[in-house]
Amino acid sequence: MKLEDLGYNDKLRKLRVVNNLSDFEIGRVIAEHKERYIVKTENGEYEAEITGNLRYSAKSRIDFPAVGDWVALTTYDTEFSVIHKILPRLSMITRQAVGQFGEIQIIATNIDYAFLIQAVDRDFNINRLERYLTICYSSKVKPIIVLTKTDLINEQKITEIKDSIKQRIKDIAVFAISNETHDGYEALKKYIEKGKTYCMLGSSGV
Repeated sequence: MKLEDLGYNDKLRKLRVVNNLSDFEIGRVIAEHKERYIVKTENGEYEAEITGNLRYSAKSRIDFPAVGDWVALTTYDTEFSVIHKILPRLSMITRQAVGQFGEIQIIATNIDYAFLIQAVDRDFNINRLERYLTICYSSKVKPIIVLTKTDLINEQKITEIKDSIKQRIKDIAVFAISNETHDGYEALKKYIEKGKTYCMLGSSGV
């Protein structure tokens, strides 16, 4: 696998050079487990820890690696690596950390597009959609609205929901899909670009 398949691009290459990280390997954090990380590189996946310097210079949780981060690292064997530095983030989705006043929790970084998932049954709530849009705009992430469970209602109702969204929310792509019938899958697939990073925002089970 090439780094470009994971989203590596010219902007990140320049950041690597500007930050004097050309001598290190580059990888992307794909999982985080209490200051232990899984990093994917061109050569595979590695468990990783951060250096003591990175840990002690951190002023808050935001200064630690998060899922989506591009990091400069050294690999020591087929499974273990050490993270030396986080490349500057191009985007960052955050929320208030539970039980910690003023503390920010990173959900994901370096996201290009967010699928805003809403089921068309009782879960549908256009005000919630607008809250997700606010998150996207403040995070420098492009939103795409995806309506699910469309097999539960008729075409007329689907059209009414789409129209209600377009009246309130302008210039955002809206797709309607069904996991049961696979309706809408092909249209959505055509919208997905290779080398871009996508995430999903929505309620559980939608």
